[in-house]
Amino acid sequence: METRLNVYEQGLKAIKMLRGIGAYLRESTIGAGLREMICIRVSQINNCMFCIDIHYREARANGETDQRLHDLSAWREKPWYDAREKAAMALAEAITNCKVPDIVYSNARKHFSDEELVDLTLTVTTINTWNRINNVFVNKRGIYQVCQFEL
Repeated sequence: METRLNVYEQGLKAIKMLRGIGAYLRESTIGAGLREMICIRVSQINNCMFCIDIHYREARANGETDQRLHDLSAWREKPWYDAREKAAMALAEAITNCKVPDIVYSNARKHFSDEELVDLTLTVTTINTWNRINNVFVNKRGIYQVCQFEL
């Protein structure tokens, strides 16, 4: 598959908007570590290998351990994720699958303020957007053309 288009040229305004959302989210009280773990987990679901790699590196730079990052796909079964992190992961998976059951939402409300719930939701929807952009604009080697983003 050839590169379909250069989204930085054709979609510059949109990319700038996404980067602006990323700048806002970096100031969120949900924290960089949790934000990066959410981005990795959502990218795993969406099969965006580039985003997994980018956010894995960011998480490690923020002090996250390899064990916790490697085990994200099994977060429900692992004891090294706390209740807040598990609530965030459940919400992230539910949002990504476009089905947020009341029990998932009510559990997230126990651990996050209203503003943090908005920021969590925006984190999930933004990484979903980046994943989808990356999964559309690839070259024949599967190297992603879009990334170099900040979330």
